[in-house]
Amino acid sequence: MTDPDALLIGIDVGTTGVKVVLLDPEAGILAQANRSNALLSAAPGWAEADPRQWSTNIDAALSEIADAAAGRKIGAISTTGMVPAIVAVDARLQPVRPAILQNDARARGETDGLASQLDPVELLAVTGAVLSQQSVAPKARWLAHWEPDAWRRTRWILGSSDWVLTALGAAPHVEANWALESGIFRIDGAIHARVADLVDGLADRLPPVRSAGDVVGVLDADAAVRTGLAPGIPLVVGGADHALSAYSAGLGHPGDWLVKLGGAGDILAVTDGPLTDARFFLDKHPLPGLWLPNGCMATSGSLVRWVQALLRIDDLAAMDEAASERTAADVLCLPYFLGEKSPLNDPDLRGVFAGMHLGHDAVDLYRSALEGIAFGFRHNADVLAEAGAMLDRATVTNGGATSLLWKRIHASILGVPLETVRDHPGASLGAAYAAGVGVGAFADWREPLALTRKGETIDPEPDLVARYDDAYAIWRDFSDVAASPMRALARR
Repeated sequence: MTDPDALLIGIDVGTTGVKVVLLDPEAGILAQANRSNALLSAAPGWAEADPRQWSTNIDAALSEIADAAAGRKIGAISTTGMVPAIVAVDARLQPVRPAILQNDARARGETDGLASQLDPVELLAVTGAVLSQQSVAPKARWLAHWEPDAWRRTRWILGSSDWVLTALGAAPHVEANWALESGIFRIDGAIHARVADLVDGLADRLPPVRSAGDVVGVLDADAAVRTGLAPGIPLVVGGADHALSAYSAGLGHPGDWLVKLGGAGDILAVTDGPLTDARFFLDKHPLPGLWLPNGCMATSGSLVRWVQALLRIDDLAAMDEAASERTAADVLCLPYFLGEKSPLNDPDLRGVFAGMHLGHDAVDLYRSALEGIAFGFRHNADVLAEAGAMLDRATVTNGGATSLLWKRIHASILGVPLETVRDHPGASLGAAYAAGVGVGAFADWREPLALTRKGETIDPEPDLVARYDDAYAIWRDFSDVAASPMRALARR
């Protein structure tokens, strides 16, 4: 990096919003900008977004950041986002249709069809993933069959953060963890030819794989005009939002694990080798030699937002206060409103509220949703531990972590203290760190970990732990019993 005083920008493309941070490598975060994204669901189980809205939001946020930089040089820009979201673009890198998000569950038939042609044991061992509702190949086959014109016009299949970089001037690429979670690539980064060949033309639409920290272009003149930034700023590959969120929260040793309360719900554990299991996913940690086996629930913050809209809740803080006075686990919620990813991998599941009587009201339903998501995290934690991951030191982050009630619920349901991170904007900070590593502002990936600012620790409440243990056992039983009718309803 030629200018040691230059600033770094990290961009996070999330399910419900865009977040941009401006980082001084010495002084920390100088400014943040946020814009809201719309989640589109034109049919049951669909989860889409408009990439052009992402671009408009990012341009506006970058303009705000440019003003905050007050003329100081920007050393690099990096991005992070949902994986493996699919942005199908033409030869001019323009989207041919809305992005299909990672929790979209439309391709059930295609998933079943591909599963019958592949060896699941070999697929898991070689790619680190099983065929599920987030896999890219079934969605590509869905596009080819149901939207042949869009498929014909598709030149590249990109990830969310990868497309954002191309919109700023980067060459087409996909980041290594997008590739790993797509199910199309081997753990070593090569295309799994058998999977790719099962979808006509898929291999030809896959761009090169690039690793976090790789420079893939510079900010072009058009993007400079749109954002108010100087042209020529290096554009650096970031990575999967959950991986960079875990990294920037200070997870750098085996046994560290993270509860990430984003639009979807992620749980990640640091291991010193690849750990594969049909019930969860696998990512690379930015630190060489470390891995991040992880679970991803289809809903988390997105379910809370849905409940908020449905119940017309204007003040979440006031609702938290009211809900804190209600009986724990009085109503049970199965949070499968977009099907479920890990650990169940079943797109035909549906959400349920159970145990209600006429004395219950909106406050009870709201608390139940918070608890249902936390039960889902516990289910994932159980599975990771069963598979051999050490779960020694837990941290909670992201938008949902601003709710003290929700953190307390998670601590008591998980039965462990939850460390917090002060002023942690999530994956956007990890992207800013990636930008710095890419241009030499940081000597290596471990250096930024020293910048983590730990906050208070949320301890489990002993009385609630016992009640939640009982409720969790009922929740698990109910999840099993409800699965069959929910699948029947979904297929009807």
